[in-house]
Amino acid sequence: MSTILFNDIVFGPIKSRRLGVSLGVNLLPSHGKLCNFNCIYCECGFNEDGRADSRLPQISDVEKALELSLRDHDKTLGKIDTITFSGNGEPTLHPRFADIITSTLLLRDKFAPEAVVSVLTNGSRIGERDVYEALMKVDNAIIKLDSAIDETSKLIDRPNYNYSVERLLNDLEKFRGKYVLQTMFLRGEFRGSLIDNTTQTEVEAWYRFIDESLPAKIMIYTIDRETPADKLIKVSVPEMEIIAAPLIKKGYKVSISG
Repeated sequence: MSTILFNDIVFGPIKSRRLGVSLGVNLLPSHGKLCNFNCIYCECGFNEDGRADSRLPQISDVEKALELSLRDHDKTLGKIDTITFSGNGEPTLHPRFADIITSTLLLRDKFAPEAVVSVLTNGSRIGERDVYEALMKVDNAIIKLDSAIDETSKLIDRPNYNYSVERLLNDLEKFRGKYVLQTMFLRGEFRGSLIDNTTQTEVEAWYRFIDESLPAKIMIYTIDRETPADKLIKVSVPEMEIIAAPLIKKGYKVSISG
C-alpha cells in the first residue's frame, strides 16, 4: 500500500485527469488526514493511519500560500485551469471554509481570472448554511456519490456519521442543476465483503438519483493510484461508456476518466 499526503497548503499545479492544470488547496492537516468518510480507495490512506497531525491551517496562511502560488506558478505548464480544494480529507470540515472560499475568489479574480474554483466534497456538510452558500459561489461544487444504495455506500465510503443517500438527496435539492456529481466505479473485496457498484441494480439506482438531483455535469472515473484496500479492481473505460450512454442520450454532460 502506497498512499499520498499533501504536505503543503497549496500544491501543484498538476495535470489532473478531470480538471486540467489544477492548483490544489489542502485545508486539512499537512501531515495527517481529517475526514468523516474513510473510503477504501482514498489515495491519502485510511483515517486511522493519518492521525499524527490534527492541526488545521490558519486562514491567513491559506491566503498567503495561494497568492504566492497563483503569482509565481510554473508557467511552462500553461495557465491554471482550476483552483481545486481537495487535499488530506474533507475540505468543508475546516471551520473557516466559507471565509476561505470568499478570499480565494478574490485572489482568483486578481491573479488568474480565467481559472475556475472547484471543491471536491463528500456532501456531508452541504446542508449547513455557510457551506451551502460558499459552494454556491464556486464554479464547480463537485459532490461525491459512489453508490445510490446505502449499504454499498457504507462499504465503499465508510462514513463515520449517520449517512444515508436519502439525506444527501434532500440536501441536494437546492443544488439541482448547479452541481457536479462525481462517482468512482470499482470492484473488489474488502474485509470479506464483495463490492461492485457497476451491477444493474446499482446502476439503475444511480440513474434514479441523477434524475432526481439533476446535476449540471457528471464525472465518472475509476482507480488510478494505489489504494489502502489491496483487493480493488479498476473498471474499464468501455464499461463506463456503456454505463454513461443512457445519460448522454438524455442530454446529461458526462466525462469519463480511466
